[in-house]
Amino acid sequence: MRRRLRICLAMAALFAVPVAHGDAAGGDVPPPAYRIQPGDVLQVSVWKEQDLQADVLVRPDGAFSFPLAGDVDARGKSVEDLRSELVTRLKRYLPNPVVTVSVRQIMGNRIFVIGQVNRPGDFPFSRPVDVMQALSMAGGTTTYAALNDIVILRREGGRLQSIRFHYAEVARGKDLAQNILLNSGDTIVVP
Repeated sequence: MRRRLRICLAMAALFAVPVAHGDAAGGDVPPPAYRIQPGDVLQVSVWKEQDLQADVLVRPDGAFSFPLAGDVDARGKSVEDLRSELVTRLKRYLPNPVVTVSVRQIMGNRIFVIGQVNRPGDFPFSRPVDVMQALSMAGGTTTYAALNDIVILRREGGRLQSIRFHYAEVARGKDLAQNILLNSGDTIVVP
């Protein structure tokens, strides 16, 4: 009986697949806070102030206008960061304002997939999306796609960078680090 148990445990160890969960200390890592993007629609309200409740559109420059607060730069801020900034701005006019900010429509987080895919276009996303998932959203690749020459174009700090992606390696479970999470505005080019 013990021998059978040892054999079963040894076989289980051979076929065990390590799965990464959380951080190195073994705890769960919460997902990063959502960052507001141009095109998002926010609902901003101040408790007990009927005139200070509105749905606002984040403009292409990343800002929106709100009564008494003026133009507020929301680009790249979390909902909590934005709420705190509004509280600070409104304290000049109201004692202890209670501000609520919520995201009504996530329209600013978009990725683009072009080239040899079945449904090229732009795709909104509200949760983290990696390259393989984005290709799936675009209906997969066509027969003529150069799968090992896929490139992700990313603009950071005003500079455009190119990130290579080898589909065949990732599909075989190799070099999975290249299956990166996409940022808003990333473009996947499938030649």
